[in-house]
Formats: sequence, structure tokens, C-alpha cells
Amino acid sequence: MATDFWASSHYKRWITDRATLKQARAEDLQYVDDPEHLEFLDIYFANAIAKLGRKLQLRQRAIATATVFFRRFYLKNAYCETDPFLVIAACCYVAAKAEESPVHIKNVVAESRTLFSHQYNVRHFPSDNSKLGEMEFYLVDDLECDLTVFHPYRTLMALCKKESSTDEDDETEAGELGVGVSADEGQRYWGSSEDKLEMSEAALQMAWHIINDTYRGTLCLLYPPHLIAIAAIYLTQVFHQPSRDNLSTLLQPPSSTAPHPRRSSRNATESKKHQDPVTFLAELNVSLPLIATISQEIIALYALWDRYKDDSLPDASASSRQSPLSAASGSASRSRSSGTPLSEAADDHRITPAFLSNLLMKMKENRLTDPAHPPAGRVVVNKMLERTQAAG
Repeated sequence: MATDFWASSHYKRWITDRATLKQARAEDLQYVDDPEHLEFLDIYFANAIAKLGRKLQLRQRAIATATVFFRRFYLKNAYCETDPFLVIAACCYVAAKAEESPVHIKNVVAESRTLFSHQYNVRHFPSDNSKLGEMEFYLVDDLECDLTVFHPYRTLMALCKKESSTDEDDETEAGELGVGVSADEGQRYWGSSEDKLEMSEAALQMAWHIINDTYRGTLCLLYPPHLIAIAAIYLTQVFHQPSRDNLSTLLQPPSSTAPHPRRSSRNATESKKHQDPVTFLAELNVSLPLIATISQEIIALYALWDRYKDDSLPDASASSRQSPLSAASGSASRSRSSGTPLSEAADDHRITPAFLSNLLMKMKENRLTDPAHPPAGRVVVNKMLERTQAAG
């Protein structure tokens, strides 16, 4: 694994911009009534990857890697010209091997076929292992063999630690805390502070969940992972109630009538425990306006996700939950798995997996029957599979 993110293929070839993302979806935009539906498809496919990953007992990092592979593949392909569910299975299969937790191809095919047929109305998922094997080669080819993916989790654990935790506990939870963080890389964004930001277990868990949720969008293609991690820390300080209360206390001006505290070792110890998160974030060698922009995009993703209704699926409670920002801020938005009825007006604006499954099917049908748009110049996955089958 590359030890320096800045020298890696992830940074050099796979950090893109919104113009490129828009161009990648240009073909699909011709077959949808509302461009926003493509953003819901991002959530829809990310949920499918997460569900398949859990069935294959993959670690969260492997699931995140599979999601990144899927996003990268569709920078070069269109949903309407490919079979996204076969691509999802291939992404999980390749990601498991890339993250050194391989799964047998028969298990991937069997679990994919069961999951996608029962929950996503996929009627013709191939049962032949060789089809997934072929798709693996096409996927790796479009990924240009760049299988090393950096994730925000490492930065989160490198910058933060649980309160009253030992270094051994941090290393156990982080998994690879410090791995791949060279001195040169550290000076780029770790900042001048030698101490870590102490966070409660609940706050650290919230930041972890926020990072998980960012994979429902395309942030992993737009920004380096360390910036996403810092944005998650920032949002946690704002929306996690105990952290926010502590922050409010630290920002209050000292009272002129308060007695001057005695200088003692006990007071010094207590003051050390109450870190100033604002100063900690300000000392990091990153652009704070850019962190604020990423934070706003994460909040916008949650606003979109709140309109995605996944209650109809059998395991909705396992895959759908209230966004951590909504739960922490005490907003009126309900949990997706709570079953609380919404008003009819709100239901009219909600998107379901069944709707997106039908949308994807119609996109493919319209693309095949559209005389104004002949097949694309580059060979797409379905055509590759058809040619392979004909040759065999």
C-alpha cells in the first residue's frame, strides 16, 4: 500500500471535479425526467453495496472500498448501458481481495443473486460464476488497476482519541492507526498541535457514522479523504449535544466577578482535559472555508437522504436510520425505520427503492429503443459480455 496519499494514484488520478461528474452522467440524464433522480440512485446503489457487504461479512473499510470502486467505474460508464448490480457484485468481490479479506466467488454470486432478486427486483442476475469473473476483469481494466484507496477513517483516528483511552485502545480501534502517515504527509495537514483531540466514545462514533454516510454521495470522488474526516469532526462538534455544550462553555467570556483560580497541579490537570476544539481545528494545515463547504455538502446529502424512504424493505431497520445530524439536533424529521406516518404532502416528495428499480429498468429500455442515440463509441460492459458469450 502506498505510504503517502499525495504520491498515490488515488490523489493523482481519482480526485475529480463536478464538471467531470456531470459529464459522466450526461448519457443517463437523457432518460430521466428529473436530474435529481440520479442523486437518489447514488444512495440506492450505495445501500445495495452496503447490504451485500454485510451479507458477505465484509469489514466497513472493504465496503467503503467497494463503493469507491463503483463510483470510479461509473465515471466512465452509464447506468443505462450497463448492469449496475453485476458491477456491484464485482466491486465487492474485488474490494474484498484488495482489502485482504477475500470471499469465494461462489458466495458472492449466491448472496448477490438472493439479495438483488428479493429486494431489488433483479430477475436475471447470472448464476454462472464465470460471468462475475469476466466482470472482474472489465472492472479492473476501467479502474486502471488502481486498487489502493485511502479512506477518512485513518485520519479520524489519527487526529482524535477517546477520552480516558490508552494508546493500545486507540490502535485496536483504529485498525491501522499511523500506518501510511509519513512525516512529510503529516506536515501537510496534521497541523502544529502534538496532542490529539479528545472525544467521547459517542462523539467519536458519530463522526465515524458521518464518514460512513458520505459514501452515499460522490464526496469520495471530489475531495481528499483527510478533508472529509476533518469535516466530520467539525460537524460532530456542532451537532453532538455534549460536545456542543462543552464548546459553548469554552467560548463564553470569563466572568469578572469569578474568583481567580488557584494555581495547582489539580487545576492544571482539569484544564488540560477541556480542550478547545476551535483552536485544534484552526491549527490544522487545511483550508477552513473548504472544510465548511464540505460540511454543507454533507448536510445537503442528509437532506436528500431524508426523502429516501427505505421502509418497504425487509431489513430496513438494519440499513436505514435517522441521520446523526437530525438525531443530535433534535429536529422534527423522523427516523426512516420508525414507521411514524408522514403527511401526504411529504410522502409525495419521497423516493422509494421500488421507484428507482423501475426507473433504472425504464432507462435501459429507452436507451435500447432510442434511434437518436446509437450505441456509444467505447465498448460498454453489456456489449463485452455479449461478445464473450458469442465467442464461447
